[in-house]
Amino acid sequence: MAGSLAVCAFSPLLRPLVSARMVSGRGWRVAEDDSGQDFGKAEDPRLTSLDERLRQARDTEAARSGVKKQDTDRGYSQGNRVISALIGSLVGSALIGWLIDRWFGTAPWGLIVMLFLGIAVAFRQIIRIGGERPE
Repeated sequence: MAGSLAVCAFSPLLRPLVSARMVSGRGWRVAEDDSGQDFGKAEDPRLTSLDERLRQARDTEAARSGVKKQDTDRGYSQGNRVISALIGSLVGSALIGWLIDRWFGTAPWGLIVMLFLGIAVAFRQIIRIGGERPE
């Protein structure tokens, strides 16, 4: 293991991949969590200050331009609505078509006609959902 650390420590290409530092006479040590960070978990106050200023600048710019934050769950919600419209329309129309065939003895025709109607209804709902304005 000591040989691999020495190779990593002195190779300019591998140095960024393995975080190591010299610890008072004990040799090279590598961070246990492979995070690429040094041992001290202490954050740099300059970076923390920079992050805070960037966050404030983004908020100020968003408020100035009138842009609201994107709702990340909106796309997920629309996707669920599309899937439920597609599955619900097809399953519902197939069930109704099967019942019509069973009651009136029209073998496959009730099922086929109702499936086509279910597909048309599903596509209409999907187009309507896709055409909604984002909030």
